[in-house]
Amino acid sequence: MVHFPSRPGAHPFTAPKRFEADVFDCEVEGEIPPGMRGTFYRACTDRRYPARFPDDAVFNEDGAIDMFRFRDGHVDFRTRYVRTPRFLAEREAGHALFGYYRNKFTSEPEVQHLSMNTANTNVIFHGGRLLVLKESDPPVELDPHTLETLGNWDFHGRLSSLTFTAHPKIDPVTGEMICYGYEAKGDATDDVVIYWVDRAGEITRELWFKSPVVCMLHDIAVTDRHIIVPTTSYLTSMERLRSGRQHWAWERGVTTYVAVIPREGAAEDIRWFESPDGGMMVHTINAISTDDSIVLDAPLNDANPFPWVPNADGSPFDPKGAISTIRRWTFDLGTNSRSWREEVLFPDHESPSGLARMDDRFATLPFRYSYMGYRDPTLPLDRERVGRLAERVTNCYGIFDHVERTVRSFYVGPTQSLQEVCFVPRHAGAPEGDGWLIGVASDYARMRSELVVVDAHEPEQGAVARVILPFRLHSQVHGNWVPDEELPVDAEFDKPYWGDLR
Repeated sequence: MVHFPSRPGAHPFTAPKRFEADVFDCEVEGEIPPGMRGTFYRACTDRRYPARFPDDAVFNEDGAIDMFRFRDGHVDFRTRYVRTPRFLAEREAGHALFGYYRNKFTSEPEVQHLSMNTANTNVIFHGGRLLVLKESDPPVELDPHTLETLGNWDFHGRLSSLTFTAHPKIDPVTGEMICYGYEAKGDATDDVVIYWVDRAGEITRELWFKSPVVCMLHDIAVTDRHIIVPTTSYLTSMERLRSGRQHWAWERGVTTYVAVIPREGAAEDIRWFESPDGGMMVHTINAISTDDSIVLDAPLNDANPFPWVPNADGSPFDPKGAISTIRRWTFDLGTNSRSWREEVLFPDHESPSGLARMDDRFATLPFRYSYMGYRDPTLPLDRERVGRLAERVTNCYGIFDHVERTVRSFYVGPTQSLQEVCFVPRHAGAPEGDGWLIGVASDYARMRSELVVVDAHEPEQGAVARVILPFRLHSQVHGNWVPDEELPVDAEFDKPYWGDLR
């Protein structure tokens, strides 16, 4: 018998969903822009069975992939769980077998040899393959139309790392993907590997080096000339894992290191920068190289951003420290300095989400805009109908102008909370920022989800369309838009849509 225990302070909306579904010709309020032709894929978390440990991390929930397929003003929806070895083993057992996040020592003995991969963090399309990413394991390939799990993808046997990042970077000029693995030779190892993957999906080169600390390396930045790898204050050790705790703990006052790697260089060419308290850079926005410097923009936190990761000193979670600000780090390559300059780009604007995105066609290049969800406490909030989640509402998508240092915003409404935003160009050759913002909103009052489509030129005018679903959706981690022309034609239907199922 499956029973999820009640959680103090929990809201019904956040309860596990535990379903798979197809919705053809979704209900739409407003009008889908006719130029939107493609698929929005979302990597999501959702528990199918109660966790073995109630204080386990959200990172450890089962992975589900949602897709919204747009064509000719219509939208179809599909969601499927990723059939990992973990998923299949627990489905057969009928209960949770795996323990704390990324700690096999806390799992049932009969599954300690199996991968703990939940495949729930990011989903990308590159080299003709749809890949679901979880940084603890190799990618999992899915059919881009049916979402059928096809199995682990090892790049034709060239992937030697045991792990693979959830945040590869794709160079829009060359089509090359820069990706990496940390703890690449096993749990608590200090080994890091960088891979270069060409536009056809073939690994062409790899570079190994050691990290000064064994920490979560969740995201990197790439310019046309450099790779930038920042460490974080989420640390682990084999002693920690063997003692039966979850993989990470946040350590106060840990030195932040940044590796600057020439894209054409070798391990001996890595230049290390460091700061006694550089803050938590979990995600990056973009970076550019000049003749004598590197400029990196990113949201940063001054303390632990995730309440489900414990503080190593046992202190309680600090919500104020979890608030992020968009900052700029400048690395001087023309001197022997080992530090960097920091500037807060939007000093009057704080965001709790830290999930910043950009127009990916300008990654590695000079850019102007980033996009991020945030909470504006001055806007209407129906506390009675939202209930216990009122303090966690993300009610705006912000368009952050990194040149003018201004912010323009879309407000979703008094009972909704927005998940990560994604930018969709109006067409392949459109100027930077010319397109739409899309993302899923949780409507706490109506107990349902909707996808909003916002004109990035006029965010203040509200959504041009809302795709209404008759149920609650999973919690998204990251998602990406794949334009129609990049998707392979479906062999069964002879076109990349489910036309004969309408």
